[in-house]
Amino acid sequence: MPEPGPEPEPAGEVRGVPVPERGAWLRRGISRNGGPLVEDRGTEVVWLQAGSYYADSRGFAGTTSFDGSQVRFHHLTGEPGDDTGTLRRDGENLVEWGTNPDGGTFLEIWTPLPGADGVTGSWSGPDHHVVRVGRHVVHVDSRAGTYWRL
Repeated sequence: MPEPGPEPEPAGEVRGVPVPERGAWLRRGISRNGGPLVEDRGTEVVWLQAGSYYADSRGFAGTTSFDGSQVRFHHLTGEPGDDTGTLRRDGENLVEWGTNPDGGTFLEIWTPLPGADGVTGSWSGPDHHVVRVGRHVVHVDSRAGTYWRL
């Protein structure tokens, strides 16, 4: 007898994918509450992932976990709090969507950055966290997140 296939997804529920083990992404925009996709920060927003550790140039870093549907970004350094969203692949891009604690919704588009091959690692110390993926480095402390391209 053949093995049973995966369980069908419940109506209205979309299962996401886990965060890739390694990656460097540039945010191409964010849509809030169904509005237009814009990049509103005036600077590049970069997210680096090395194993279960991440750093985001907006000023937070920590660990990720996946519950089979959603990804949780648990902040350990920088801006306090946690973020939860659902990821799906769109070609090479990652699309993230979810609901904020205030009930508002968001959708973000993340595109892979070139130069992500090579050295990868994550380092922590008192009040700071650093993630490197290839040529990309993000440093986060209690004041800010900083992105460098080596």
